[in-house]
Amino acid sequence: MSGRRRLDWLGLTPEPERELPAAVAALRASSHHPPAELVASERRHLERLILRGGRRGWLRYLAEVAALVTAAADGAGHANHPAALLAGEVVLEHHRMLIGLPGTGYARTTADRAALESAVRTLRANSPTGKSR
Repeated sequence: MSGRRRLDWLGLTPEPERELPAAVAALRASSHHPPAELVASERRHLERLILRGGRRGWLRYLAEVAALVTAAADGAGHANHPAALLAGEVVLEHHRMLIGLPGTGYARTTADRAALESAVRTLRANSPTGKSR
């Protein structure tokens, strides 16, 4: 095996990098307006994953986001439903596109996709507009 690192997982879409930090910070803070330092911390964490991490770490992070989304859809705590819907849609789209990449990413995310599909349906049904974006 070569020492080259596979980077194909980075090229799916820019939405996770652009939209997840604020949405995940809002979910972690259970607030519609999370503190700026929490958003900045989430952005730095994501940046580290992308620049220095690998596919496994990235998928672990997205699984953590999926857990936050499903908890919000299940009514846990004082969840920020618009942030949960946005994060759910972004991660679900990402996971669906894994089918086009080599490796086991698509198979590894089967359970998360199913949970996210259900959570996104629930969150959309409870959203005033029925969509996040």
